[in-house]
Amino acid sequence: MSLQKNVLGTPLRTCSRDPLTGFFRNGCCETDGEDAGEHTACVHVTAEFLDFQKRVGNDLSTPRPEFGFPGLEPGNQWCVCAARWVQAHQAGIAAPLVLEATHESLLDYLPLETLKRYEFRN
Repeated sequence: MSLQKNVLGTPLRTCSRDPLTGFFRNGCCETDGEDAGEHTACVHVTAEFLDFQKRVGNDLSTPRPEFGFPGLEPGNQWCVCAARWVQAHQAGIAAPLVLEATHESLLDYLPLETLKRYEFRN
């Protein structure tokens, strides 16, 4: 568990260790000044979200071993860039969010009430 907070105001939980995600590749959607892309939205990946991301130039499904990126499949959880998630939200194709693992900085983009509409539930 991280010392950083999630959108609910509690300690940030792990998003995924398999595949290993996060800007720091520690499983959490932690961020700091080095993370220009703000990899802060922990999503439960859907096929529609992956297709949309590929169409807008953010291919998340093709493996890129040179960057330690396995390529994502529906059902994976992953820390995506805040602006990319918001872009998908605006297009009506946002992936569900794991709120406990989504960094509080996503609240700079959208209110909690909006984020809760996308909450992933097992």
